[in-house]
Amino acid sequence: MPGGRLTQQERQQIALGLADGLAYAEIARRLDRPTSTVTREVMRNGGPTAYRADLAHRATERRTRRRRQAAPRGVEAPAQAHGRDAEAVREYEEVFTTVVMQSGMPRMMSRVLACITLTDTGSLTASELAQRLQVSPASVSKAVAFLESQGLVRRERDERRRERYVVDDDVWYQSMMASARSIAQIVETARQGVGVLGPDTPAGARFENIARFLDFVGESTARAAEQARDILHTKPETTSGGTAAPRSDRG
Repeated sequence: MPGGRLTQQERQQIALGLADGLAYAEIARRLDRPTSTVTREVMRNGGPTAYRADLAHRATERRTRRRRQAAPRGVEAPAQAHGRDAEAVREYEEVFTTVVMQSGMPRMMSRVLACITLTDTGSLTASELAQRLQVSPASVSKAVAFLESQGLVRRERDERRRERYVVDDDVWYQSMMASARSIAQIVETARQGVGVLGPDTPAGARFENIARFLDFVGESTARAAEQARDILHTKPETTSGGTAAPRSDRG
């Protein structure tokens, strides 16, 4: 499998694959590249509907020049805890961000969520986020407000009275439950529509089907989230060598 940066020819093949409606995995297979490479390339350069090979190639060259200017020769990335490879962590953060964006979350919100989630503490202050992501405090504040509304982060005060943004261990459980509550609101509204439009009319029947379908999905989502948290949740466990190993709460 070839490594290194994508060539201009490969970017043209990506653009052609997108135009043909191919999935990222199929485009990656044809290029003999990881799917994550193609996904990240497309999402950071306009998305599947706006991707252009020539613009993507120039944008990558500009980003490369900026990185070289920002990092003086001989200066290495800060050492990572637990002996992690700093460059591998940075690359993975980009991949995780891209995948979250594909679920429909805006880019800045995805970057903030990924940045916090990848820390061992699971929390960062606004200034720490702004520094790590090289964005304004206002951008961080807006992103956190959105993530809070989705149940993905919460705020707390540390011992220095600084506000920290926290990703809990059960963040995806909280997010799924928030989704289930949102679905329940749509169900209630759809059933109101049945009464307004009439249950024996085509429009009324459509809204009844919407309500029944989403009611089933919402209840199933909440039930599955509860079961998964009880059965699958893991916590770090210290081994004899002093390192953390995943441990399930399941007995």
